[in-house]
Amino acid sequence: MNPTTILERIRGMFASDTGEHLDRISDALLNGTLKEPAHPMSDQELARAIREFRSVPVSDWTLARLSRRLLEAPGPGDV
Repeated sequence: MNPTTILERIRGMFASDTGEHLDRISDALLNGTLKEPAHPMSDQELARAIREFRSVPVSDWTLARLSRRLLEAPGPGDV
């Protein structure tokens, strides 16, 4: 799967406010300023990266932003 397809799938998982960031990554991959890894990540490397990511405490800014998004999100009957 090419990097652009992967980014499109990731884009579908997140709100539209991440679009600019993903556009920059996509442009960098297409322009050659961001390179794909020389080899895929092993299962052990992926597991380690996930553990490290999950061990980092969530910032107050992130919690506040998520709280706002939850408050602004339409309810099940509002759609």
